[in-house]
Amino acid sequence: MTTRLRECWSAVRYLAVGAGTSMLSIFALAGLFAVLLLCPFGVGIPALAPAIQLARWPVGVDRRRARALGEPIPEPYRDGSPLKDPATRRDLAWLALHAATGMPAGALAVGLPLGVVQQVITAFAWPAVPGGIEGSYGVVVNSWPLAALTLVVGAAMAAATLLLPRVARWQARTAQKLLKPAPGVVLADRVAELTATRAAALEAHGAELRRIERDLHDGTQARIAAVVLQLGVADQLYDRDPAAARDLLVKAQDTATDALAELRTVVRSIHPPLLSERGLAGAVRALAEQCPVPAAVDVASEAGRPAAVEAAAYFVVAEVLANVTKHAEASRVDITLGGTDSVLCLEIRDDGRGGADESRGSGLAGIRRRAEAFDGTLTLTSPPGGPTVLRVELPCGS
Repeated sequence: MTTRLRECWSAVRYLAVGAGTSMLSIFALAGLFAVLLLCPFGVGIPALAPAIQLARWPVGVDRRRARALGEPIPEPYRDGSPLKDPATRRDLAWLALHAATGMPAGALAVGLPLGVVQQVITAFAWPAVPGGIEGSYGVVVNSWPLAALTLVVGAAMAAATLLLPRVARWQARTAQKLLKPAPGVVLADRVAELTATRAAALEAHGAELRRIERDLHDGTQARIAAVVLQLGVADQLYDRDPAAARDLLVKAQDTATDALAELRTVVRSIHPPLLSERGLAGAVRALAEQCPVPAAVDVASEAGRPAAVEAAAYFVVAEVLANVTKHAEASRVDITLGGTDSVLCLEIRDDGRGGADESRGSGLAGIRRRAEAFDGTLTLTSPPGGPTVLRVELPCGS
């Protein structure tokens, strides 16, 4: 019984809010109708697209409401004119249906429980009121038989109240059927998304190759060329001036050592050896130890991941820690590695000044591109004053 009462209370709240969105739907439809009436005169045409955009707001509220009683409903709005968007037709269909049914359903949800309370009070309180109490349907309850009839009506209302969860589920299922995009639309949007992420991945890969080529050309290659030149000069001076030749050999050795160090740096930027030696958890702990800001690592899952996914997660942590050191003014960083066998979840939280904005650079756009290259997601929460929380989810292909 407790569970049934809790379900009824949830249904009452759901349908009562639905009555409010139903009223908003009526206003939205009235506004669209007024704009359409003005279109033949040329006045309403410029206002039609903004009116449709405004009508999407109550539909969005109903999408979020329906999520509480079923599967989440995506918002597959496309860029461009809302007049050509297939989602607009679904929105208008829902507005029309909800405008007609939302208010009656909300009235029942509020009126039935109140009616039960009123019937019970009337049935037992009528002797204390001279002349009786006027109950439902204009009947004055002034005798016990009428009081018993009032209790019967109250019981019927209580039975109808127990059906409110079904009404709420019907409303949520109807919203999901009308507002959920068609499979073809979902597939087309998914193809567009994958095309965009593939292009971003190719661009990032090209930029990475150009960076490696630049590092090798400007650093390692130049130093190796200097070693070859120094060895050639030393060979020419060996018979005439052994001391000068020996100095050149020492310089060539130092230059070769520097070239080897730079080459190792380039190799580490491609795939850090720490990942092969210690795994992702150990490599992230090493990054935390090297970070100037005190950092703690919590490993909730040490399941093996594909090498490419581990490398992406490693570079995400490295980039975020660099951003925290440069911009966040934080005193502490918490890194959490978790997820399942199929998804790697990475969360980095700092207590800095917040206000991180992806549009202003600071490497966040590059981190998002790196995540999207693996069909992953990035979520950033950074209110002014902090804390900043960055969460990255990377599918592992299993």
